[in-house]
Amino acid sequence: MAIHLPFVKLSHWHQIAFSAALLERMLPNYQMFSEAADFGNAKVLRNQLDIIWQWLDNSSTVKINSEAQLLKLEAETPDPEAFDSFGVFPALDTCMALSALWQLMQVKPLKKQKAIDIDIDDIQSISRLSHNSVSYYIELLLLEDLEESADEDVTITAEQMDEHPLMQWEKDTQNELFDFLKFAAADKRTCKLAKQMSLSEGLSNLGIEIV
Repeated sequence: MAIHLPFVKLSHWHQIAFSAALLERMLPNYQMFSEAADFGNAKVLRNQLDIIWQWLDNSSTVKINSEAQLLKLEAETPDPEAFDSFGVFPALDTCMALSALWQLMQVKPLKKQKAIDIDIDDIQSISRLSHNSVSYYIELLLLEDLEESADEDVTITAEQMDEHPLMQWEKDTQNELFDFLKFAAADKRTCKLAKQMSLSEGLSNLGIEIV
């Protein structure tokens, strides 16, 4: 059920663009939790993601202190044990994914570095966190359906999870972004198109309306 993409085929710049596009789909989940739980400041995360897009647009002039940004993000990261709502988990996933993206930003790729030598742990983590948010949410939805069912012996299967429209959408989105970025130039137009692809439905990866 997990998503396995050959991220080694993406350059460092393209890995960051892919990750930023996924974060666009995750950020509304944090915002909804923040407002409901009266915790954190979604504007801090929004500003950080905007900074990353600015760097992608012009990395030669935009200078970033990633360590300082990670410290800011840490203050906005919720402790799941302190909240009893499901929303804390996709919110935490968003923070963890953004943290992994800042770590990816700190990587200094070598000019003659071969694709096979590129470390893909951070981008794999971001891809997995986005997928996991969707997976947890689908499981919750299916469990609610089971509670309303008269048949107590019904269990959630991997096939049910995999065939759910939200999971199909998550997989399609990640695959489409990867296929696009694999051959795209590292420029402003690619940033714009990648962002448009991730926001085309006006929904987060959990189906929450982006406002």
